[in-house]
Amino acid sequence: MPFITTKDSVEIFYKDWGTGQPIVFSHGWPLSADDWDAQMMFFAAKGFRVIAHDRRGHGRSSQVADGHDMDHYADDLAALTAHLDLKDAVHVGHSTGGGEVVHYIARHGEKRVAKAVIIAAVPPLMVKTAANPGGLPKEVFDGLQVQTATNRAQFFYDLPAGPFYGYNRPGAAAKQGVIWNWWRQGMMGSAKAHHDGIVAFSQTDFTEDLKKITVPVLVMHGDDDQIVPYEDSGPLSAKLLKNGTLKTYKGFPHGMPTTHADIINADLLAFIQS
Repeated sequence: MPFITTKDSVEIFYKDWGTGQPIVFSHGWPLSADDWDAQMMFFAAKGFRVIAHDRRGHGRSSQVADGHDMDHYADDLAALTAHLDLKDAVHVGHSTGGGEVVHYIARHGEKRVAKAVIIAAVPPLMVKTAANPGGLPKEVFDGLQVQTATNRAQFFYDLPAGPFYGYNRPGAAAKQGVIWNWWRQGMMGSAKAHHDGIVAFSQTDFTEDLKKITVPVLVMHGDDDQIVPYEDSGPLSAKLLKNGTLKTYKGFPHGMPTTHADIINADLLAFIQS
């Protein structure tokens, strides 16, 4: 399996399929590159080169004790793009991966980047502060950390079986394979990485990062997102971006790249080709 080794000796697993313009996918918490199967298969068949990595501590990458923060996530992504010498790349990030993409572009520049897409993403800031009154109370994220540290196997079933994919909504047709695939990906990773990653995705303020980005960015968000609430994320990010476009999906859940892959893929393709 292909890996790169970062400057702090962490092995990062990645997939690299096909040729053509590269599309680089950054996954959400606590998942892996496998969460992008529907997108990678679709875009590889359309003649793109598709790349996705497992974030440090996630999936098949090294289960290290430290470095589970946005600076390291962005630097690991930069190491991968440099190793593969990617140019004119489109970066697509879901949830925490959207924060990773934003921080990577702001921190490492746009030399290798053509466009970006953030889907149901955590920027600008998830936690409630004096400057971000619409955010979620810190106690919410403290509770997620407790469950991750003490009852991860059950927590990682309940989350996809309920709010992540909107399967707790009246009339929702839950798919057990989707739930167990989420569980499988989560349980492959490190409890320490997942525990620390909650602070990374909830307390990192991406406001200044968003302001720095000049490449076109598509902000995709469902208005029934129960994980990253719509009003305090997508619309605010789009306003902060110099060249941002907001696309709102009525009734779509947080995990919409999986539940509505056909619609998301079509819209991604239209944006990339525009």
